[in-house]
Amino acid sequence: MGRAKAARINPTAGRRSVARRRLARELDGIQPRGVLAGGRKTLGLRERKKARLRQEIIDTAVRLFRKRGYEKTRIDDIVQSLEISQPTFFRYFPSKDAVLGEVGRRGFVCITDHLKKELSSEAPTAEHLRRLYQELARYAETDRPLWQAVVLSGAMDPVRSPDMREHKEFTLGLLQEILAQGQKRGEVSRAFPAADLSEFMEGLYNTVVRYWTVDLTGPHKLSERVNSAVEFFLRGVKP
Repeated sequence: MGRAKAARINPTAGRRSVARRRLARELDGIQPRGVLAGGRKTLGLRERKKARLRQEIIDTAVRLFRKRGYEKTRIDDIVQSLEISQPTFFRYFPSKDAVLGEVGRRGFVCITDHLKKELSSEAPTAEHLRRLYQELARYAETDRPLWQAVVLSGAMDPVRSPDMREHKEFTLGLLQEILAQGQKRGEVSRAFPAADLSEFMEGLYNTVVRYWTVDLTGPHKLSERVNSAVEFFLRGVKP
């Protein structure tokens, strides 16, 4: 009865939970089609060649984005480096933005892994958040040119890249769980729902990363700015 009532109040809740469960299974390593138990692939030679070329396009594009910058890299540059034709490129990706979609997915997998690690460990909420966002900042700092390309292309933006919405919702759900646990322990204010707090913290982090990648406020270390953002958030949610 309670579940039916909740569904009437929020008709999208059921669909979101189903999407989150499906994405969780994918991220936890459920074998995709074409893969047997034990990881033995059933792909034929033609499919393996296609998968290999697709990965070569991604690797080459990323290398050029790092070297020349995202905006200065053309599709012509990518196909010339690989010695393939433009029609061949477009059979795999509709644009150079789409190439970064794979990088965006890998970024969400990284975030998910860190969130799951925090959820499985015993620590105060403040320690969880400090450790989580410092790890993410250090990860981004190791490859600034690539993350600049990701930001400029909107590869991880669920508004500009709708296929990233499920990934975004899933990571927000994990962050919400960390904050909800903090509310239960009396470490986080209950004045606002954990869902709202998770969206605010994630938006704060994304804004800091965007400013860092395009140098809107001058050169600075991402880890330092992220630390300030987390401390600002923790003060605001203190009971």
